[in-house]
Amino acid sequence: MLAETICSAVSAAGLGIAALTAYRKRFLAATRIAAYSLVPVALVMTGVVDWVSGIVFKPTVWIGFGLLGVAWLLFLTTRAVERRGLGKKAGRAPEAVAPAASAPSLGAGTASRPQNTAGQKPTAAGAGDDFSDIEAILKKHGI
Repeated sequence: MLAETICSAVSAAGLGIAALTAYRKRFLAATRIAAYSLVPVALVMTGVVDWVSGIVFKPTVWIGFGLLGVAWLLFLTTRAVERRGLGKKAGRAPEAVAPAASAPSLGAGTASRPQNTAGQKPTAAGAGDDFSDIEAILKKHGI
């Protein structure tokens, strides 16, 4: 009720100022002031003022805004920790691909492969079987 009264008083004052401005032969400015002064009454009539006053004076709404703020801060904190690499501790699962590997790591099964020394061809159980089709294509094209 108080908000409606205040909005009506602001609109009446604005229309009075618009009338004085029109009396001074500044019709464009008077029309603009009249348009601005009708906005508070229009907001009251559409119910926007009741909606805003209902939000402002309810404690549960402010608690909800507070919880949204806390959730937002928690999200930003986890993102910052993730970017700095502080979240990589011993409890995390290993990555699927080792950082320097060109092929996915298979866990314990990779230890049984024979290691390839420089200058030696891969053995039958080694990585040579994986690239046999690629070698065939390269030989076909003369590379």
